[in-house]
Amino acid sequence: MSWIEAIILGIVQGFTEFLPVSSSGHLVLLQKIFNVEEGALSFSIALHFATLIAVVVVYREKILSMLRKPFSKLPVYIIIGTVPIAIAGLLFHDLIESFFETGATLGVGFIFTGLVLMYAESTGEKRKTIEDMKVKDPLIIGTAQAIAMLPAVSRSGMTISGALMLGIERKTAADYAFLLSIPAILAAVAKDLYKVIKTGENTLAAIGVLPTALGMLFAAVSGFIAVKAMINLIQKSRLRYFSYYLWALGGLVLLDQLIFHVFF
Repeated sequence: MSWIEAIILGIVQGFTEFLPVSSSGHLVLLQKIFNVEEGALSFSIALHFATLIAVVVVYREKILSMLRKPFSKLPVYIIIGTVPIAIAGLLFHDLIESFFETGATLGVGFIFTGLVLMYAESTGEKRKTIEDMKVKDPLIIGTAQAIAMLPAVSRSGMTISGALMLGIERKTAADYAFLLSIPAILAAVAKDLYKVIKTGENTLAAIGVLPTALGMLFAAVSGFIAVKAMINLIQKSRLRYFSYYLWALGGLVLLDQLIFHVFF
């Protein structure tokens, strides 16, 4: 992997992890375009860790507050919201891995995410705060996050949309969705790291120190920008614009998967 490719992948990972367009789908797509195979898993771990740093920096004050009051509503609801993805990961791990390997669901996943975003914007009033939420709310949002384990289905898109559909106030929906991503990203990093250690394959030596460092740096910076931008965009009801992009991208991917077979 060249350092330019590493920077591109880092920027894409950082922005798409928190913009509602699916980081997994874009990374799978770009890795196929760049023909990146050897070391791809380890590089993906590095980029995910960089985006984790970005969201922690943005929400450092809320995280510190939760650590001081671990039994208050927000941290408890984050734990509850993490349960569905933990269960789905245990039950469907092999199936999901197969989808990532083939990229078969990319086109459909992009289009599906666009439909969910558009519908979420069209739902009724959004006034509920964390204090107004009931146990079913984090479970439903967590289930939406679990669905986003599929490549090209956006985690931030699904969790934010799920919160908006439940009538949760926009800023609260964004904050909860991004905080909920922290244990999910951490678990994904830990799972992939264990896989690398267990198999002894796909080490970062295949990528190189400089490309890895540059990829992480650009992923962290772009991730920080993306979180800040998304909070603003959600409050201004502009999620639907991402739908148009996802439908166009999904359509192009489907055309290649079904007809042209340039990358798939």
